Formats: sequence, C-alpha cells, structure tokens
Amino acid sequence: MEFSQEIIVLIGLMGSGKSRVGIELSRLLKMPFIDSDKEIEKAAGMSIPEIFERLGEPEFRVGEKKVMLRLLESGPKVLASGGGAFIQPDIRSAVKAKAVSVWLNASLETLVERTSRTDNRPLLRGVDRAQKLSQLIEARYPVYAEADITVVTDEQSPRHMARIIIEQLEKWKRDRDA
Repeated sequence: MEFSQEIIVLIGLMGSGKSRVGIELSRLLKMPFIDSDKEIEKAAGMSIPEIFERLGEPEFRVGEKKVMLRLLESGPKVLASGGGAFIQPDIRSAVKAKAVSVWLNASLETLVERTSRTDNRPLLRGVDRAQKLSQLIEARYPVYAEADITVVTDEQSPRHMARIIIEQLEKWKRDRDA
C-alpha cells in the first residue's frame, strides 16, 4: 500500500523508540524522517536540556507547539514527536486533522532500561527515573490512547517495529477508505 501522501506522527514516552523506529519506518516507506526534538533545537539554537535549564519547561512547550504545528503543515513524512507534544490539545487536534498518529506503547520496565542509556532527558534529571516515568505513564497514556494506531514496543527491534507499524497502517488505511 502507498503512504506517500500521509504524515505519520509517532507518539509515546521518552524511550519508547520514536526516533529509532521512525528512522526505520521512513527508510522502509521511502519517506523523509523528521525528529521534532532536533527541529526544536534548530529553531531555539540550543539543546533541549539547555532550553529547559535556561527557559524552563513552559517556554519549551511553547516552542514545541510552534515547531509541531509548522511540521504538520508541510508534506508527507514520518515525524517523531516529543513525549509531551500529543498531550497539548492544540497539537493533538492538528495531528488528528492532518496526520495518522501511531502510539509506541512501552512498559515501565522498558522505558526505565532504555532511558538509562543517556542523560539528555531533562524530565529525568535528578529524580527517581522509575517513579517519574510511572507518573508520566499515569498522566499521558490515557491521552496517547487517542492515537489512530497503537503498537507495543517492548522487546522489539526498531526494524521489526517498523514492519508492524506498516501492517497496522495498511489496516488503518483500508478501514478509513472503506
């Protein structure tokens, strides 16, 4: 099936695999891949940890909203969104109107393991990682559940996840066009 006219937005918590799976998915679908976090960093001229440190999370969310809404206006792509993007009502509405959303759902154990590999996640600095991720799961998973497609990423390679997403996208498109 053809997805060259779609914007596919990957949503989920940090560590769910949005960037790594997104790269594989874009390669298999022969579509551009955009990581919204990288675009936010370009627009701000600083890293996300620096944005949080210098400007705070509320200002980061303002910039995230501007970047996401801009990215949703231009052509087909695979777009990895930040973990908090889909939580913002304006972004969620725009995604629902202009894209197909795919929630990469991962267990707490998977998220803790994957996020422990790096220290560039501002929301996890100086806190109990498992406790903070558990709080984020409780707050965000009910909103993520509004995504068009949900796939579980635990114990899956990025390539395998990309193939599962393509199968789910084909089913979603058949159902939508029926």
